[in-house]
Parts: sequence; structure tokens; C-alpha cells
Amino acid sequence: MNKLVMLGAVLLAFGLSGAAKAYDGTKCKEAGNCWEPKPGYPAQVAGSKYDPKHDPNELNKQAQSIKEMEARNAKRTEVLAKTGKFVYEVEGQ
Repeated sequence: MNKLVMLGAVLLAFGLSGAAKAYDGTKCKEAGNCWEPKPGYPAQVAGSKYDPKHDPNELNKQAQSIKEMEARNAKRTEVLAKTGKFVYEVEGQ
């Protein structure tokens, strides 16, 4: 029984290792550069029908909100330095 279990484990290990080496689905140009387009998909996305053409205003929303957050935090630290108390709502001051 032990030999049968051991033989099964060895065969399973060989089978899995052979399947992993068989084909990985890529044709790498160099190490780490293995991207290839799917059939029918262009090699360059820019200018093709797949180009998302993002609105610059939409892309800058997060950067703008971060600037506003930093300004609010600067006002909060000023109030904290002056009064010694942390005030969350500093827009009216």
C-alpha cells in the first residue's frame, strides 16, 4: 500500500512538472518583455479604435482633490498651532 501511494505521488509530481513546462502562452522578446496582443487587437493602442481617449479634466480630478485636502490640512495645523486645539471644520475661520 505504501509503495502504491508513493508511486502515485511520484507520477503526480512528474505530470504536474511536465504540464508547467509545456507551454506558457507567451513569446517573449526578452526576459520580462512577454506582452503580445490578442489576435485582432492592435500592437499599439494609441490612435486605434481601442484608445480610451480619456478627458484630461477627469484624469486631474484626483490631483485637484489632493491639493484641496493639503490646503485644508495646512489650515487645520495653523489653527492647532494658534489655539492648541484641533478643529476639523476650518473653512469658516
